[in-house]
Amino acid sequence: MFHPIELFLLLLLISCKANGTVMLNSLESNTYKNPVINYSLPDPTVIQANDGYFYLYATEDIRNTPIYRSQDLVNWKFVGTAFTDATRPTFEPKGGLWAPDINYINGKYVLYYSMSVWGGEWTCGIGVATADKPQGPFTDRGKLFRSNEIGVKNSIDPFYVEESGKKYLFWGSFRGIYAIELSDDGLSVKPGAEKQRIAGTAYEGIYIHKRNGFYYLFASVGSCCEGLKSTYTTVVGRSDNLFGPYGDKQGRPMMENQHEVLIQKNHKFVGTGHNSEIVKDQKGQDWVFYHAVSVDNPKGRVLMMDKVSWENGWPVVKGKSPSLESDRPVL
Repeated sequence: MFHPIELFLLLLLISCKANGTVMLNSLESNTYKNPVINYSLPDPTVIQANDGYFYLYATEDIRNTPIYRSQDLVNWKFVGTAFTDATRPTFEPKGGLWAPDINYINGKYVLYYSMSVWGGEWTCGIGVATADKPQGPFTDRGKLFRSNEIGVKNSIDPFYVEESGKKYLFWGSFRGIYAIELSDDGLSVKPGAEKQRIAGTAYEGIYIHKRNGFYYLFASVGSCCEGLKSTYTTVVGRSDNLFGPYGDKQGRPMMENQHEVLIQKNHKFVGTGHNSEIVKDQKGQDWVFYHAVSVDNPKGRVLMMDKVSWENGWPVVKGKSPSLESDRPVL
């Protein structure tokens, strides 16, 4: 979700453009410290592109959807924005671009995005853009739907997934999580497709990960954007079917807002939510990005990364809270 850009972000962006690379962690060290990027990059989405680099996209606290590139998941270089003022989507003229979701579909980099203004729960919607290269430029292909067209209030936070040769979009923000089938190119809703509800009203910012025959629905609960008062928490449920029913370890349904906590606040970071895709390093270790608010510098939502382990078929982040320092990914 969008948070208004502040003066310090503009100054940091100017600095970032001047030297390119974000170097908060030493290249020689075997460890890294959170945050991996110490300014506002909410709602991250990550892909490893055909060139071998990892690319990260985020809600536009930096206007027009910022793009970063990394070889090691720790040190990132700003490489531009997905759009310009001339090419940015327009179906919500005063809206911000929130919560992107990056994919590689049919030989193109496909970026699903939300567009909304605060309070525009019936006019917000989800659109899609494509590019030949992960760093863009992206060409807007228009909206998939608005809330008032699909009949779901607050239709934001898209997530794309393929299953059995079919393409689906999941989405939703505190008005239920829904899914619908897309066209073969992923650029429109399949004619005649009907939405189906997947989870309850506590959730937004979902991501689904398949592992060992189970589907894991990651989501965020609580408030994202109230600085040190933010209560955002990353949670998860599990199902043996993409469309659910999802539940917690006791089998209580996510449709009734039951879940397991994955990442919650600690003494250094609050508002820990809206996780990215899970990324695997060369040793097979899983990692996840998300945003948080730093207690020491609570302006903006900084980029975090943590190791995901698996215990008894469930994802675990050590301590259920952000690490301060950890072994870095092997890449």
